[in-house]
Amino acid sequence: MALRNAARESRRSGSELLVESLIGHGIDTIFGVPGDTGVAFYDVLARHTDEIRHVLARDERHCGYMADGFARTSRRLAVCEASSGAGAVYLASGLGESYASSIPALAITTDIHRASRGSGAITEIDQVALFGAVTKWQRVAQRAEEIPGLVAEAVGAALGGRPAPVVLICPEDVLDEHADVQASTGTSTSPATRRAASAEGVAEAVGVLAAAERPAILAGGGVHASGAWRSLRRLAEHAAIPVATTIHGKSAFPEDHPLSLGVNGGNGSRGYSNAHLAAADAVLIVGSRSNSTDTDGFVAPKRSGAKIIQIDIDEARAGRNFPASVGLVGDAETVLDQLREALSPAQADVREKRQHAIAEARRGWTAANSSPLPPVGIGTLQPRDVVYALHGVLGTRSWVCADPGTPTPNLSAFWEADGAAWRVVIPRGHGPMGYSISAAIGISIAHPGQRVLCLTTEGSLAMGIGDWETAARLRLPITYVVLDNSSFSWIKMLQHLYLEKRYFQVDPGPIDPVLLARGMGIEAARATDLHHLELLVKQSANAEGPTVVHVLVPEHKDSPPPVSPWQAALTNSSAGRPVY
Repeated sequence: MALRNAARESRRSGSELLVESLIGHGIDTIFGVPGDTGVAFYDVLARHTDEIRHVLARDERHCGYMADGFARTSRRLAVCEASSGAGAVYLASGLGESYASSIPALAITTDIHRASRGSGAITEIDQVALFGAVTKWQRVAQRAEEIPGLVAEAVGAALGGRPAPVVLICPEDVLDEHADVQASTGTSTSPATRRAASAEGVAEAVGVLAAAERPAILAGGGVHASGAWRSLRRLAEHAAIPVATTIHGKSAFPEDHPLSLGVNGGNGSRGYSNAHLAAADAVLIVGSRSNSTDTDGFVAPKRSGAKIIQIDIDEARAGRNFPASVGLVGDAETVLDQLREALSPAQADVREKRQHAIAEARRGWTAANSSPLPPVGIGTLQPRDVVYALHGVLGTRSWVCADPGTPTPNLSAFWEADGAAWRVVIPRGHGPMGYSISAAIGISIAHPGQRVLCLTTEGSLAMGIGDWETAARLRLPITYVVLDNSSFSWIKMLQHLYLEKRYFQVDPGPIDPVLLARGMGIEAARATDLHHLELLVKQSANAEGPTVVHVLVPEHKDSPPPVSPWQAALTNSSAGRPVY
């Protein structure tokens, strides 16, 4: 009898194997919402709270956003979970941004009993098909003994090659089943490997850069994913190559550096970056999709004329939008170091000339954007001035995340970032409204005790407000600033510029962020002017938990943000609607 009991104790349930394998891979945080098919999994999680923390969200979609913020800023694999049916459907929509932005996440979903398949069970859905468009790997555990190996395979798939979400689907009866196998172990930091580019490709790229008179670098999110900040800076300084970033690449290079051009492209550029890349004769693109938005409609840089070099971990993406480019397939940090070691240093006169040109452009832009903007009504503040005020209080070392709409172009252009981490997080994969409210929670949990600034809008708040309660319950140090123009202002601007001001369904009713926040136990106030805003943000920096600051701002049609296609349309009525 004793031997039989010992044998039974050595056999682990599928839920135990799943939790122990996650812990064995260094996973210490999981974002989720409980459901019927996951109760056995939760029962085991409850016994391991000293090794793995479960963060209870209010919506499965937001679990994906939390995991995204956690992974982006920590370069660690994030884990999120949901149950079958609606839970899985909601989670899938929360993974789209991560998939488009190459963010590694392991989604774990539970599913109906295998014997119930095809019976029309209440939460039955083909989860493999459901997650097929937003994950790079989908597997169903058919037996408990498969779970440790599938966890190891999932982690490897999420972190290997182009990072992306993966999903492991566990039927509830498989989680109840027992097996005599051990949990798997491994690591969960990114990148999983450091691949070097071919020597031939590096030699060709070095030849292009050495011969260029007007070179430039366009740095994307791949610099962050690789942790290649130091390597990017060393190459730029060694060869005196000016550096622009995409929105995803913002904070990959210090924006007060003499070689910094700031954000490039059609959304949030300072203008002189686009001009520099449009005139460049050689451009090194590092870890970026380099799509239409990143390149201002493929004119900065141009598809023809400039010689393009593209570093990407994914061979299919190296040169996809610039077919004649030199593709360097490999890890960004490794390949940047390869280029620097092979390139001769820039001559002093070349360095001085390039830095002087940037300094002149920056001085002109700064002068133009330091002048007071036209008044917009009592108690309504200009978004540019709001960003300046927030930066003045919180500084470049803050963690910042932002939603689409008003925050994106203003933060991109007017918030000056350092170049030591993915400190400015703006979702440009799909641009989901409400993302930052939950992503800020993931960032805060990844960096305990450090203040996070979340710049959101009243429109995004309507889609993501539930997790204000999560931030309050966990007492997270997050400052939520809600920019409120009481409209779907981005869409209204498109109707204003390109549809002869025919506004339709872009003016929903008002939302009171202060009242809603206080209802969840969060300190909140509306800023009446810039000085009041600064005071409220200073107070928030010393608060124990989250705070909310409500700021009224004008609509885009009344105060156009730095979006270059819109600026072109305002000066040239024949300019067409931008094609993304």
